[in-house]
Amino acid sequence: MSLKGKRIGFGLTGSHCTYDAVFPQIITLVEEGAEVVPVVTYTVKNTETRFGKGEDWVAKIEEATGKKALDSIVSTEPLGPKMPLDCMVIAPLTGNSMSKFANAMTDSPVLMAAKATLRNQKPVVLGISTNDALGLNGVNLMRLMATKNIYFIPFGQDDPVKKPNSMVARMSMLRDTVATAIAGKQFQPVVVEKFRDLE
Repeated sequence: MSLKGKRIGFGLTGSHCTYDAVFPQIITLVEEGAEVVPVVTYTVKNTETRFGKGEDWVAKIEEATGKKALDSIVSTEPLGPKMPLDCMVIAPLTGNSMSKFANAMTDSPVLMAAKATLRNQKPVVLGISTNDALGLNGVNLMRLMATKNIYFIPFGQDDPVKKPNSMVARMSMLRDTVATAIAGKQFQPVVVEKFRDLE
């Protein structure tokens, strides 16, 4: 399925180490002709880490999409009835945001955008990046996997020896997962050997 003309929300949460893997996928969507609407959490916007400053990442996504990033709950609420999306992507999705989403806690712009999209019965695509997917957050991961209109970029353990509970999405499969989700199906296989990507 072509994504040309599709209106796709793209939410970033605070897994700063994953941004370099995500940004090429944003470019892919834009180059295919999708209208990409950027959405960022407060953490993304305001945090400085060894991976860069929040304001620089926001500027980068705005440059890539040609749109101002939505960075408040108020600015994302209209994505429900007034300015609906064809699909909402959250990549990377941290364990913190995943646990909130699974338990209907809408306390960030990204989660509000996802809630608004589900309200319209449109797909939400998740690209996880969490150190406790196979730990305490496992129940939230499974809850979301069993929820209608929620789809996952294929994911796997990124370091089974040093971080056995950690799982990260294979972001290179983002575009195909979005296209498949818009068609109402989960891209398969959903569980992959992520750590082999690093070999």
